[in-house]
Amino acid sequence: MRASLQLARLLQLASPALPVGAYTYSQGLEWAVESGVIRDEATAGRWIADLMQHGIGCFEAPLIAALMVAWATGDTAEVALLNAEFLASRESAELRAETVQMGFSLRRLIRDLRDESLATVAGAIDPLPEVAFPTAWAGIAAAWLIDPEAALTAYLWSWAENQVMAALKAVPLGQAAGQRLLAGLGRKIPNAAVNAKNRPKSQWSNFMPAFAIACARHETQYSRLFRS
Repeated sequence: MRASLQLARLLQLASPALPVGAYTYSQGLEWAVESGVIRDEATAGRWIADLMQHGIGCFEAPLIAALMVAWATGDTAEVALLNAEFLASRESAELRAETVQMGFSLRRLIRDLRDESLATVAGAIDPLPEVAFPTAWAGIAAAWLIDPEAALTAYLWSWAENQVMAALKAVPLGQAAGQRLLAGLGRKIPNAAVNAKNRPKSQWSNFMPAFAIACARHETQYSRLFRS
C-alpha cells in the first residue's frame, strides 16, 4: 500500500498537469529549430539526448539527488546553498526566469495542497527570496519518501517529455514521431538517473555552449511560441 502511494505521488510530481507552466518553455529548442539545427525527428532526438546526457544528467539531476539528501536530513543550509548554485548556473535571463517562475508556482502549490507532510518544506523555502524549481520539487519528493533513483527517473522523463512536446509543435513533428523519440529517450533515462545519483559534486558540469547560445538567442527571436 505504501509503495503504491509513493508511486502515485511520483506520478503526480511528473505529470504534465502539475500547475507550474512547464509546457510554455522549450529551453532553447525553439531557436535550434529556427536556426535549422533541429529540422526533423533525427536531429530533434539527437539534440534532446545530448542535452540530457551532457547537461541535465551531469548537473541538474545530480543537484536534485543532493537536494533530496539535504531535505531528508533536515539540512536547510545545504538546501539554500544548492538553490543558490542552481540559480547561478542559469546562463540566460530566460532560463533563470523560467526556474524562478516554476519554483514560485510550486511553492504556492505546496501551500495549496494542505498536506501536513510538506509543512517542513514550506517553512524552509518561504524565507528564500527566489526558489528554483528543482529545490521545491526535490523537497516534495523527499517529504513524500520517494526513492531518490525513482525520483530522478521521473524528473528526467518529465523533462524529456516536455522537450519532445516542444519539438512536436516547433519542428513540427507528428505524434508517432514523438512516441518514437520518447521510446528512445526512455531507454537512456535509467542509466542517466543512476549516474546522476552517484555523481560526486566535483564532477558536476553544465558546460553546454550550444545550449547556452540557443537560450540566449531565443531571447531576441522575432517569432516564437515558447517563453524560453
